Amino acid sequence: MHRVAVVAVPPATTFDLSIPELVLGETIKDGRPGYQVRVCTAYPGPVATSSLEVTVRHGLEVVDDADTVIVTGTGAREDIEPSVLAALRRASAAGKRIAAICTGAFVLAQAGLLDGRSATTYWAKSEEFSARFPSVQLRPDVLYVEDGNVLTSAGLSAGIDLCLHLVRSDYGAATANAVARLVVAAPVRPGGQAQFIARPLPPETGTSLAATRAWALDRLHEPLTRADLAAHATTSVRTLTRRFHDETGLSPLQWLLHQRVIRAQELLETTDLPMGQVAQLSGLATTDSLRQHLSRRTGLTPSAYRAAFTQNQ
Repeated sequence: MHRVAVVAVPPATTFDLSIPELVLGETIKDGRPGYQVRVCTAYPGPVATSSLEVTVRHGLEVVDDADTVIVTGTGAREDIEPSVLAALRRASAAGKRIAAICTGAFVLAQAGLLDGRSATTYWAKSEEFSARFPSVQLRPDVLYVEDGNVLTSAGLSAGIDLCLHLVRSDYGAATANAVARLVVAAPVRPGGQAQFIARPLPPETGTSLAATRAWALDRLHEPLTRADLAAHATTSVRTLTRRFHDETGLSPLQWLLHQRVIRAQELLETTDLPMGQVAQLSGLATTDSLRQHLSRRTGLTPSAYRAAFTQNQ
């Protein structure tokens, strides 16, 4: 079981603090929990949050025992407890995966773990972050960023996207999308620069085309065009393209391609269908197209991808 330490830095952001357990705790692989999630803090006991007080039983020794360490959002963006910073530095030196949700990025930056790296944080705090940590390559307009073994996310619901990405990296797209359905979240969205992510994506900012996107997801195997999408949305192609980019950060065809590659990944992980059928059912049409787009996304050929994730099932 993958061990996760969630570090609460008071005053912790209540919503952020709940995300890892809600998402990772729903991950089931081969009938068993995929993660053991434990919340810890510098001084176990009552911990202040943004809206209430919670009791945290574990101390920072949990960090030393973890495979992944997640620092959640906090109102304390200066003078972080030295023992927390020391624990994070030890974890990084040991090669553990380190992540931050929302303003947890301030904690990682103060520990020196983001120097020279790309990172993101809650957009409303981005100017403050850039002023305090000029050595960090801040990207305030994306959902999350992965740079080596360090990941950071934007605020609030972007923490869900980050945790779903962790599930996808560890257990594959099919498992991650199953977890997304359980927590009633959007399917795994691209958000940072990582092996299994195509490109950074801003958070969705509107729902006017949500029904059209859902309609398209049921028809990925069909040769959908911008005109088809515009007809469903009862709008012009020009307006559709503008609204699509405003809401998803991608053009309609870029979004379709991303969803088709995800569908192909799910089929490769969960079926033994021939590559030609995987290509057709995912809407990528040909095995050459499947190989090209999957290799660009993951660095693996379809057969290598299937072999790698079949071993995890």
